[in-house]
Amino acid sequence: MTAIELVWAGALDAVCGDPRWLPHPIRLMGRGIVWVDGRIRSWCRHPRGLVVAGVLLAGGLPCLSYAAGWLAIETAAALGDWVGTTVAVLLAYTTLAARDLVDHARAVEQALTSGDLSRAREAVSLIVGRDTQTLDETEIVRATVETVAESASDGVIAPLFYLTLGGPPLALAYKAVNTLDSMIGHRDERYEHFGWASARLDDLANWVPARVTAWLIVVAAGLVTCRFDVMGASWRILWRDGHRHPSPNSGRPEAAMAGALGVQLGGLNYYHGFPSERPRLGDSSRSLVVEDIRLASRIMIVTAILGLLLAAVVCFLL
Repeated sequence: MTAIELVWAGALDAVCGDPRWLPHPIRLMGRGIVWVDGRIRSWCRHPRGLVVAGVLLAGGLPCLSYAAGWLAIETAAALGDWVGTTVAVLLAYTTLAARDLVDHARAVEQALTSGDLSRAREAVSLIVGRDTQTLDETEIVRATVETVAESASDGVIAPLFYLTLGGPPLALAYKAVNTLDSMIGHRDERYEHFGWASARLDDLANWVPARVTAWLIVVAAGLVTCRFDVMGASWRILWRDGHRHPSPNSGRPEAAMAGALGVQLGGLNYYHGFPSERPRLGDSSRSLVVEDIRLASRIMIVTAILGLLLAAVVCFLL
């Protein structure tokens, strides 16, 4: 993919976001996963069979997504170079989610600012997997900031990374991996076996992008605040706490964001009524406030811009 095509894809995401009325490959992947999950339950009941089925799905959907993306671009290119380029840019745009993430975070912030906790809980439930029905304001802010930090990796920097390596087909394959993990890569009774391969593949696919994201957050924090001490604090917490998260990847950007904001992330979450204690990342020097959502979003936006510029430079040099 060329640098210009990559910049166009980033610009489309910034301007258009993710209109729900437009067909989207990720939603198509999600419906496919739901369909396969339902069929597998009627065919496989033994844990070993579920593991095998999960391995086949974890390998099959990304391969199918790659092939579909490649075929779409090649078919369009046969009609004309500009048609192929247009389709490639549009497919690349669908893999990026910076604008959508900012819009969701802003919806939570606006609900909290107006004092509507019920609306804030509903808004944050759209971007997190934890239970949100009883969250207070501080916990809603924590959930939003953690999601902004983590999604800066799998929603922005990781797609840019794979767009740079292999263009839209490889980025679509990555999104298939990430969608599989978000839907079935859970350590619970239903998906412990069937989702095992998807979770492990997602860990592998995000290993490099998560660390690049964390480093970019450190730089972005300094640029947004115009303070070198903030950049230093972000780096210090990333180095000290980034490895503490049970995920080999999520803790890196979250720790960098915690250091940048000067707050502590992590703590007790509930998933389907069951408690899950997450390691604390950062120092509890102050409580989280609504304004932290806005600052985290600004840092994420600058992180996305830095990532886009870096990816464009690499594409230009290659």
